[in-house]
Amino acid sequence: MSRVALVAPASRLRATLVVLADCGTVQLVGPLPAAHGEAVEALRRLERATSAVPAAAPAISEQAPEIEELERRGGSELLAGEVELARRAGAAVRRGRFAALVAWVPADALPVLTERLAGVGAAVVELPRPALVEPPTLLRSGRLSKRFRPLVDTYGATRYADVDPTPFAAASFVLMFGMMFGDVGHGLLLAAFGLYLRTTKAARLQGLRPLWAFPFAGGLSAAAFGLLYGEAFGPTGLVPALWVSPLDDYLQLLPAAVGVGALLLSVGYAFGILNRWREGGVRAALLAPSGIAGFATFAGGGLIALAIYFGISPLAIAGVVVAGGGMALLLAGFTAEAGLSPAGITQALVELLDAVVRIAANVVSFVRLAAFGLMHAALSSIVLAGATALWGLGPLGALGAVIVFVVGSAAAFALEALVAVIQAMRLEYYELFSRVYAGEGQPFRPWRIPVVRKDQLA
Repeated sequence: MSRVALVAPASRLRATLVVLADCGTVQLVGPLPAAHGEAVEALRRLERATSAVPAAAPAISEQAPEIEELERRGGSELLAGEVELARRAGAAVRRGRFAALVAWVPADALPVLTERLAGVGAAVVELPRPALVEPPTLLRSGRLSKRFRPLVDTYGATRYADVDPTPFAAASFVLMFGMMFGDVGHGLLLAAFGLYLRTTKAARLQGLRPLWAFPFAGGLSAAAFGLLYGEAFGPTGLVPALWVSPLDDYLQLLPAAVGVGALLLSVGYAFGILNRWREGGVRAALLAPSGIAGFATFAGGGLIALAIYFGISPLAIAGVVVAGGGMALLLAGFTAEAGLSPAGITQALVELLDAVVRIAANVVSFVRLAAFGLMHAALSSIVLAGATALWGLGPLGALGAVIVFVVGSAAAFALEALVAVIQAMRLEYYELFSRVYAGEGQPFRPWRIPVVRKDQLA
């Protein structure tokens, strides 16, 4: 991201702003003055006259229009655009015959922007980045993972120095959802719904259309776990269990869920260490709870747990050493922040205890991957048992069995899909994202308004 000054003759400021609005690659810096002037008054009169009509989205005329003419023919969108232009022109710094605006621009967009501004007599001047000013963040994920960007945007913007967490967020969400919603039949239905969202023209579903990748990928993951669980619309026997049956082998499913959680937390720590290093250098990467100190405490605890489970004493000793080193680093970091006074040391010890408890609680939280997988299997089993009981009671019983199976499966599908989404997002945000980034960045918000060409006004 480049910090630039956009310099133009004052007489060409409007043309310069039109180019910026059309390019849509520039985030202007600084406060905007209040709207005032002829265009504002005309727009207000027009809005009062057409109060039942929703406010129009701003648009900009390529050539400076006559305000009275726009008001006469009801051009509220162009009037709104003129108001926006006037506000940005009012924020420009003027020196003699020239005006300048400060902005952030993606580095790869500079050549095109420079060329287009040259056509209206303006220029781009790159500026040094102030030491305490952080650029806005522009994430550019791959074509596939960017479909899951709402997961990241909902949590908050990453800092400029941080690694884009979208691929990790996408993979972890899909994995966790599938483990909790494992069923071949339900998963394929959900994936089909995702494809329908992508292609539908229904107006009432247009708002959901950008989210089609969530049900599609989540459904495929659920179908894959359904094969592992032997679940297809419940334990119908349509597919064999390739791994475990949730209701019969839950003692295997519980440690597997914790193992998946430990793996995801390890990846989260890897991102956290890299981000702390990029944000604050070696010290931050070493001492932060989401850095090496936190990971060592987590890894040491994991080694101790494995040693107890498998009965390997040397592994327990290694775990104690690693966890002890991690806690020592955590204490050093907390003490550096709180100070060496008695109150500061007490605060550091309390923060250390809190960090250790949080790590343990985060790991245990992933038990819900197994718990909700069991719940899904149990609900489906109850529906199947009810339908089976009715099936042998003659024609009416068979009809009742079909109704119970269809209605019960639909209810279980809707309830469990909702629960799995909520729980996957909960694990994503509280257990994983809290290590990766803090949502303290400023998203890149380019100024973009559609430009209406002269021939389009005719």
